[in-house]
Amino acid sequence: MYELRLVAFAPNGPRLGLLPHPLSFEVGHPLNDVPAMTLQYSRHTLGAQLLAQPCEIALEWTDDGQMWTESPDARFLRIKRGTDVTDEAGVETFELPGYGWQLRKIVLFPGPAPLVDGKRAFTSATPGTILQTFLAEAQARGALPALDWTFTTTHDSAGQPWAKILTIYYQLGLDALTTLINLAEQSVIDFRMEGRTLHVYNADSALARDRTAAPRVDLLLGRDVFDAPDTGTLEDAANAVLIVGDEGFRKSYGSSAVLPWGRWENYIGQGGVSDEGTAFLLAEGSLLRAAQERVQHTREITPHGARWLPWRDYQPGDKIIAPASGGTLAPLRVRQITLTKDDKGTVGGNVVLNDRFLEQSIRLARRTAGIVGGSTASGGSGAQPAPPTPRGRTAAAPEGLIVDPIAYVDATGHAQGQITATWGPVLLDVNGEAVDIDSYELFMRENVVGAPWFLVATTEPDDTTATFSPLLVGEEYAFKVRATSQGVRGDFSDEYAVLIPDDVTPPPVPSAPTLTTRLGVIHVEWDGLGDGGEPMPADFHRARVWMQDPLNPGAAEVGYLQAAGSIVVTGQPYGALREFWLTAVDHAGNESAPSASVVIAAVQLVQGDAADESITTGAIVANAVTADKIDAGAVEAGHIAANAVTADKLEAVLTLATRIVAGAPAGARVELNEDGLAAFDASSQQTVSISSASGAVSIIGQLATGVLGRRIVVNPAGASDPEIRFYPGAGLNYARIWTDTEAAIRLYSGTSTDGTRRSEVIQQGDEWRMHMVQSSDGLAGGGYMFAQPDQLEVGFNDIAGRLNRWLFTNGGGSSASGYTTFRGTFTYEATGAGLVMFGRSLPAAGGAASSYFVGFSVTLQSTPRLNITADSPVPARLAFHIASPGPSGFTLRSSETASGTTFNVLLHVWAWRQHGVS
Repeated sequence: MYELRLVAFAPNGPRLGLLPHPLSFEVGHPLNDVPAMTLQYSRHTLGAQLLAQPCEIALEWTDDGQMWTESPDARFLRIKRGTDVTDEAGVETFELPGYGWQLRKIVLFPGPAPLVDGKRAFTSATPGTILQTFLAEAQARGALPALDWTFTTTHDSAGQPWAKILTIYYQLGLDALTTLINLAEQSVIDFRMEGRTLHVYNADSALARDRTAAPRVDLLLGRDVFDAPDTGTLEDAANAVLIVGDEGFRKSYGSSAVLPWGRWENYIGQGGVSDEGTAFLLAEGSLLRAAQERVQHTREITPHGARWLPWRDYQPGDKIIAPASGGTLAPLRVRQITLTKDDKGTVGGNVVLNDRFLEQSIRLARRTAGIVGGSTASGGSGAQPAPPTPRGRTAAAPEGLIVDPIAYVDATGHAQGQITATWGPVLLDVNGEAVDIDSYELFMRENVVGAPWFLVATTEPDDTTATFSPLLVGEEYAFKVRATSQGVRGDFSDEYAVLIPDDVTPPPVPSAPTLTTRLGVIHVEWDGLGDGGEPMPADFHRARVWMQDPLNPGAAEVGYLQAAGSIVVTGQPYGALREFWLTAVDHAGNESAPSASVVIAAVQLVQGDAADESITTGAIVANAVTADKIDAGAVEAGHIAANAVTADKLEAVLTLATRIVAGAPAGARVELNEDGLAAFDASSQQTVSISSASGAVSIIGQLATGVLGRRIVVNPAGASDPEIRFYPGAGLNYARIWTDTEAAIRLYSGTSTDGTRRSEVIQQGDEWRMHMVQSSDGLAGGGYMFAQPDQLEVGFNDIAGRLNRWLFTNGGGSSASGYTTFRGTFTYEATGAGLVMFGRSLPAAGGAASSYFVGFSVTLQSTPRLNITADSPVPARLAFHIASPGPSGFTLRSSETASGTTFNVLLHVWAWRQHGVS
């Protein structure tokens, strides 16, 4: 039995007791906002005295009546009440905000650093640094002494490093709650309270659990949900937008969205935008958000008889399975949980769910806020700036430069990169005197030593945000900014290097295919839309068609569609069920989840058509089927069975009189001509040739097994030498094989997972080398092997430059340098050198004796030279005598008397042979 109860606590103090008889209450738990409770309680009822003064009220739940739990965001403040003194029932109504509401009572004070235009600066700061500044300074002033938090300046409440950094300036007097919600709205953080403790996480991490996989949370109509109202609106819809930016930039964009009243327009005016890539990005977000009706799903829940219960099984932020529009089960995200208890004591409530369209709209709005505000950037990109070039004079270097890279899809459907750069304003010159700034200049280069810098954006003196696009995805770029004052260029800021991310967003799930069967084949048709009726995005490449026997699962791709249309599937047995579905793939290789599946069985010719095999070639008069018997366009691909047009249906030789061209006749094209098959680039330069005379294949330029992901690239564009690269996935960490001008074959691995080193193998006519190389300085460090015609060297270089090696030379013997330890068993050639070193405690077993045989554990080729030392002999006065040395050992005895004295000793032995010494 799912039950709720209320418990009162003293302000910042201990538990006071239960509120056993509320007339009713309603509690709302939204994601990334302050929860609220409305409570009705009679002042004549037991427990009313606890509400007579300000207090805290906690909501607790149980599913067994024994264990009660206070869920997150379930502690409220009794600070507002209302009553009617003429009401004899004495009903009081309380409006209680969540405990975190008190954050609005913390405001920002001046800090130790000077203010910038009256604002307090946070440059290159984590969300934890900003929030902890508010909270810690307030508690030092005596505010909110019971408030606690679980994050730090470096890690979130889940112990994960902060994913984003910020350069932002806050007005004095700004409260902490506004700051907290603003950071959540920009997709920097997620937050909630647990009791009196604030928990803050990286956005879309700990508070974005996926509960759609097994064991999945699925709210079903009639079991968990009994009412499912939807609210939709077209108020924000538009299919055209005008972007107005700086420097006279004007650009309009349209979408393929069809709205009931035709063209509806929108407007975005944004200073700092002067490049088409950023404008396209803003327009894309605006048009996608406004492409269709926005629907909010509210689902009334019944805890009695439900399988899945709020807070026990799901919470705000989780993605669950629930009835979407039309009652179809779909993945939806929980945006708010509301729990109620009425005057009869019945527990109920509802959940507000966002479908993927609303979630996409929220993400796009947050992305736009990042471009427009320019205050955040992803942290920990791993890119190290290349060495700087000389800096200028006069204005001091701007501080707090951060660059936020994102990927977007351009009008051609291909991924491009865009950056938003933000920095702190410059108020002083290099000598610390006040200075007036004319403008700021943002420079960029490929993050390669020696690469040239380019000016990519100029802003007004009061504008410390700039955008730029397009950039290549998967490439590293470095940025720096400087101020100008009266035409004199100032010092450059520190460089900020970023890796431009690739597009990782798959297309929408396609709508379900439509299946028909006729003349023994199956037609699979698609309307070209997503499962919500939305058009496919610009980067859509194809919809893959999948088929399987539902009684014997095993999916196989049977074709694809690049737009609305159909394919024909042949060769399926009559009456056998076949299940079909679609997945959508974009140009970057991202693939959607499967569409809904449909099942059909192929049927043979229907009544009224000819029976099987009743029409044969003998039943058709020669030349009876002529052109005048067939309507124009009547013979379509669907009328021709697969493999029906074979060589015997054509002339013996199909002669090519001129050429067949796919592409521009004088530009980029693939061409079949009398010489064979050829490909040409946009300059009509031939890049591929397959000779019809010899069959030889020639390829000029880059050859790759794929565009993204794991792939092999031969002769990559921009490489200084012919080479083969092996990519394990996205990014620039690849292995390569290449040859230099001396015909040496070089094999370089990619860098290690921590980015500190790689391995190299070099082979040439008179040398073979294998070694490890440190990424930081390009120097060898680690194990190595070096072979030449007259020697072999094996060793280890540590990072301090100390060498440990074995060197084997032709006729010169071998040598060891550094620290060498001998272990195990040694065997020697008849003419080779030998060395045995070991320690032995005597006696090894049994009682002490006056002599012992000490074996080498190996048999040498001849009697070696011997040297021994003895530690702590017992008795201490003993001297020792070596007797009867041989290839396998020697006898050690005391030399005091003829009979000898029994002894114990720890013995160290060196035995060695030299060349030519017997």
